[in-house]
Amino acid sequence: MLRSCGEPLHAAYDTALLDLDGVVYRGGAAVPHAVPALDAARAAGMRLAYVTNNAARTPDTVAEHLTSLGVAARPADVVTSAQAVARLIAERHEPGARVLCVGGEGLRVALAERGLTVVESADDDPVAVVQGYGGPELAWARLAEAAFAVGRGAAWYASNADLTIPSGRGIAPGNGAAVEVVRIATRWMREAPEPRVAGKPRPPMHRETILRTGARRPLVVGDRLDTDIEGAHVGGVDALLVFTGVTDARGLLRAPRAHRPAYLAPDLRGLAVPHPAPVRSGAGFACGGWSAAVTGGALVLDGAGEPLDGLRALCAAAWEAAGADAFTGGVDQPLAALGL
Repeated sequence: MLRSCGEPLHAAYDTALLDLDGVVYRGGAAVPHAVPALDAARAAGMRLAYVTNNAARTPDTVAEHLTSLGVAARPADVVTSAQAVARLIAERHEPGARVLCVGGEGLRVALAERGLTVVESADDDPVAVVQGYGGPELAWARLAEAAFAVGRGAAWYASNADLTIPSGRGIAPGNGAAVEVVRIATRWMREAPEPRVAGKPRPPMHRETILRTGARRPLVVGDRLDTDIEGAHVGGVDALLVFTGVTDARGLLRAPRAHRPAYLAPDLRGLAVPHPAPVRSGAGFACGGWSAAVTGGALVLDGAGEPLDGLRALCAAAWEAAGADAFTGGVDQPLAALGL
């Protein structure tokens, strides 16, 4: 269920683990209100860490991008899935081990920082193969090299398994799509291999963020239920969902237990305010001036007030009715009443 916080989130939690695309920026521009909201959180004493599944860019490049948008960020504030998977490989293989890298500069730099030797071909006898998003210019021949090496017994790793990635022109194939290509090419093996995945929502990514930030009371902030919010559940920490990216109200109401956040906010200004929780009211739940219940298999909403409070009440009613599963009842009437 959604949680109550009687003080601003930037006071209740010591570190914000912020997703980037859809939370801090969209494409090349900052999300509205993001920069002043982050400035306010930092001024209140909250540490800000920028956590991304994108393994293509180095922390230096990401920090430069954030700085150009007006966000005061250092490379040390950036945590990438490339760093998480490089640590995973280094812990499982000898120092200087040969690794076939199928990805961008961010992944290559992360591997080198862990003392691993980057090679280009399956004929270089790599002990491991790692895949990370390398941008639209990734050559088919690189995927072939990965398949050859995995087929010869090399350990297989992936920075993340995101099937898609947003772009300025729409939704494009992500690293997970490239991983599937290698999976298909190695189906002939007696024991079908599976890559060890480091990025959100897997535990290695959360571990990497905690090791690098030293957070004691972290708050995950994201826009995706299946990476950001699920990753918070995996790490056993609270999460704030913002509606500036992928997830909409309909998707939230239908979220299974592992995808349900602790807090909701329209955008990053939600870090600076207290958060109410729905409370039991008759056969349903109330929040602000709204009350919600499940009647005849559909959500019903009554009252007036802030739309976000109405959504909180709806979440409580839908999630209780669904248990751990996704709510499958009707949601159109109450969402229309809230203008969502």
